[in-house]
Amino acid sequence: MADINEKLFSDFPPVSTDQWMEKITVDLKGADFEKKLVWKTNEGFKVKPFYRREDLEGLKITDALPGEFPYLRGNKKDNNSWLVRQEIDAADASEANAKALDGLNKGIDSLSFHLKAKQLDAAYLDTLLKDICAECVELNFSVCQGHVVELANLLVAYFQGKGYDLSKLRGSINYDPMGKMLAKGKEKGNLVETSKALLAATAALPGYRVLNVGALTLNNAGAYIYQELGYALAWGNEYMNALTEAGVPAATVAKNIKFNFGISSNYFLEIAKFRAARLLWANIVASYLKEEDGKEPAKMCVHAETSTFNLTLFDSYVNLLRTQTEAMSAALAGVDSMTVVPFDKAYEAPNEFSEHLARNQQLLLKEESHFDKVVDPAAGSYYIENLTVSIAKQAWELFLAVEDEGGFMAAVKAGKVQEAVNASNAARHTAVAKRKEILLGTNQYPNFQELADGKKPLEAVCCCGGGEHQACEKDCATLVFDRAASEFEALRLETEASGKRPKAFMLTIGNLAMRQARAQFSCNFLACAGYEVIDNLGFDTVKEGIDAALAAKADIVVLCSSDDEYAEYAVPAYKELAGRAMFIVAGAPACMDELKAAGIENFIHVRVNVLETLKEYNAKLLS
Repeated sequence: MADINEKLFSDFPPVSTDQWMEKITVDLKGADFEKKLVWKTNEGFKVKPFYRREDLEGLKITDALPGEFPYLRGNKKDNNSWLVRQEIDAADASEANAKALDGLNKGIDSLSFHLKAKQLDAAYLDTLLKDICAECVELNFSVCQGHVVELANLLVAYFQGKGYDLSKLRGSINYDPMGKMLAKGKEKGNLVETSKALLAATAALPGYRVLNVGALTLNNAGAYIYQELGYALAWGNEYMNALTEAGVPAATVAKNIKFNFGISSNYFLEIAKFRAARLLWANIVASYLKEEDGKEPAKMCVHAETSTFNLTLFDSYVNLLRTQTEAMSAALAGVDSMTVVPFDKAYEAPNEFSEHLARNQQLLLKEESHFDKVVDPAAGSYYIENLTVSIAKQAWELFLAVEDEGGFMAAVKAGKVQEAVNASNAARHTAVAKRKEILLGTNQYPNFQELADGKKPLEAVCCCGGGEHQACEKDCATLVFDRAASEFEALRLETEASGKRPKAFMLTIGNLAMRQARAQFSCNFLACAGYEVIDNLGFDTVKEGIDAALAAKADIVVLCSSDDEYAEYAVPAYKELAGRAMFIVAGAPACMDELKAAGIENFIHVRVNVLETLKEYNAKLLS
């Protein structure tokens, strides 16, 4: 066998990095390597097109082992299993109970109940948890922040009354005062007092975590990955610092913190994020622990949830692809539990069908793809190991900056976190508008025939039930939760509501390859606003094309040809149309200035802001 291996590898001699670079340089034909192949992430660091073994040299993180401090490679040694969670609105206890039991019978092993404070009492919990074995499933509860201690006391009494072994119970109570401030602008209660009372109330439940780091809130507001991670670390450290100063043992605080992260669609960076998160958090907690505490409290407990920021109303089944890759990232990164958001959440309350699909997305990863079998399968990947280090450095720098300015709570009260994340939200909307960030089916390759058919984006309402957030008096600034697709959706809904769907006619002429490519580009461009697009095989003359466009009652005529031929075709076509429809040239030819001088105003190409251009067209065509 050894001889066979030696012969096999002798047939494939090693290739050095210099040899790779020589080959790449030849293939680039003089183009700049850095500009062409090295890209800069939103996190601010550069990513190379390829990595090799020598790129791991000096990375101490590669010495880490699964289940051992600093837990970079996960908290588990034997497998990569995670809990499949389903979120349940528990406004009606009986309905919520029936839904929970149905989910448990279909593969769910973690339930998250969202409760109404006014309903809290022993009878309500009896109904809600009827026939649910609390020792067999993780139970998570969310309620108004002012009622978390009351909920904790009721749960302990319920579990004791049912005779459960409290040491076997696993779950959480979502106490998250800083998340409330970020989302609603409301500061309620005293963090230290409420936290201490909550810890005392749940002392009998060692498997429950009650101090929440809601980094998911940042993710859904469009934060960049390094921001979500850096702020999450500062968020968790706020609990550690405030409560240990108040006399609570560091190990007790750490064992009660639960991190709730979002998952964006940046597949490899998300894997790196979760790995880096465990590494950094373990080192933060270790600085508080005493020797007798050991390293166990330094384990980060992570729940992950797919993002709502990139969900779309149009072509909504594409959301299934987004959430599936997101779920894969989190699973490969070794999270403890996960929620996959139903594909229709952006425009309606999820129904049985969409929840069924969301549940099965995780079950497929487990039962058919066996993602739960191998611990940290990304370990040793030259690419992911380097991404892990890079994202850890960026997040750590942000964490230190927040701490230098007084900590996370102070930053939230001053509105600094909100300002930074909202700036990222705005930047990402600009990137979507310019197609630098792609939302398939929304700003690229839309479904030409799709109509909203009554679907509208769900509007957020205030926690007090009094309408939109703006109507409430606030204690601090709030995050903006406009989804990435929201502006394109508003544009397309405006077109549909107008009752007039503009027709865009492709006047294809000249060079076959160029006219086809530009017609396809233009169809996709204009369909993003909900316009009807009419493509054509080609015309022999400009007049023939204009006549056909007018016969089709086109509102827009798009000239599609090559740059060189625009000098020949554009002005005659514009004059032939004579203002009877909007005239657009597809491309940015060298003769653009001459065409503009002739009166042609509209050009569409890869460098224009798609959203702003379509807004201008809507203003002209729908008025």
